[in-house]
Amino acid sequence: MSAMENFPYILTISSEKGGVGKTTLATNLAIYLKAMMEDLQVTVMSFDNHFTVDRMFELKGQQSNGTVEDFLKGVRGVNLLHQGQYGVNYIPSSDNLTEMYPGFKGPMALCRMMSESGISGIIVLDTRPDLNILTQNALYAADRVLIPVKDMPSLENCKHIFALFDQRGIDKKSLSLIPCLIDNRIKYDGLFRDQRTLLRAFAINRGYRCTDTYISKSPKVESLNTNPDGKIYPILNYARETEVHSQFTELAQDILNVYLQTQESRAFLYHQWQSEQEDRKKEAFLARLEGILPHCLICGARHEAGGLKGFYFETSDMNSRGFLHTECFVGMLCSLLYDLNAKSELYQLSLQVIRERASSSVSIFFPDSTGTVPQKLIFKQFDYNGTLLIERQLSLEGFYEGLLDGVRDHLFMLLNETMTGYDGKLRSGWLAIHPVNEARPEQVLQDASYRKLREIQRVISETKLK
Repeated sequence: MSAMENFPYILTISSEKGGVGKTTLATNLAIYLKAMMEDLQVTVMSFDNHFTVDRMFELKGQQSNGTVEDFLKGVRGVNLLHQGQYGVNYIPSSDNLTEMYPGFKGPMALCRMMSESGISGIIVLDTRPDLNILTQNALYAADRVLIPVKDMPSLENCKHIFALFDQRGIDKKSLSLIPCLIDNRIKYDGLFRDQRTLLRAFAINRGYRCTDTYISKSPKVESLNTNPDGKIYPILNYARETEVHSQFTELAQDILNVYLQTQESRAFLYHQWQSEQEDRKKEAFLARLEGILPHCLICGARHEAGGLKGFYFETSDMNSRGFLHTECFVGMLCSLLYDLNAKSELYQLSLQVIRERASSSVSIFFPDSTGTVPQKLIFKQFDYNGTLLIERQLSLEGFYEGLLDGVRDHLFMLLNETMTGYDGKLRSGWLAIHPVNEARPEQVLQDASYRKLREIQRVISETKLK
């Protein structure tokens, strides 16, 4: 169990049918598991809005740390744990979870939260009687799923859970049905003698796994949930004389045995996968960083010598990549767009306008290849929705001869180091320049940011550079 010391084993109780005993199963299993192994951390939480978990485990006077809603919003689970009755931990319920469904994206979001929760031992999840996005996540995050069935309609509904796993390509070994609320007084003539035998036979015929244990219907157990004082009492303490008590003992022992034999829980495996992904992202980031030129191509100064790196550039063939000083690039644009010399008064007045525009747009340079030898350069600026903001045709007169005119000098230096081929001509393709955070310019090379950068470049190059 060493690999799982800091990661939970998830037991999810799920059924699309209400009234099949899900919550009774979840809450009482938590108590039995804790009683069987006192040093095992057992936590129960509910994604339903009936607050049964709170009524059963709450210790009066305990200060609230937050609810299941906070957990699903990103608060670390271990910081929300409440010490409950019978030694079972719980995270208080919430009636606002349905409002979170639209923003709860991805089938493995809950698995990630569980892997980062800091909770160890066994977490028992009680779910709503439907297959909303949260229930789906609880199923995918589970090491083991118990699906209580009490009749043919509840058995029929099981196919939707199995279909979900098929759609996602997830192994269905974690799924097992358990006959619940079985009335042993009901007998049938013929092969199927009782409810339990009938349900098990139909389940196995459909390819569903089914537990050896079942849970009987019991008036005594039902009275533990419905009484004048509104309390909920555990089967372990208040129904020892019933058949249900021994059934829960058998089921809990089976769950505990499987848990103890599990070397790597799904939460641990997700953490391991995520770590590998992060390592790959780090390697990709370092590879991108390694190819960065050490100086600003406009002024020629090395970055460590000073100057804020406010823009990132790369060519379409990825042969040239690096950062430009903010003042260098903004100044270059000011000269190009307004044909102004840096010493003129209008130049200084125009800088702020150009800076604001450049800080929220993508600048693209590419040669106009309509002639035999390109003598023009196309400049386009787009917002991050791909909308064209400005377009200019710039003269390249003097570029191939190495002549400088005081206005396009910086542009010529930039082109010479990024887009010039071995023959002295401009290569086909484009040069893209993106604004970056001056405080953390290298962040643009991190995986998520760089993917967005590449995507806007793809959209622009495929649809706008025609």
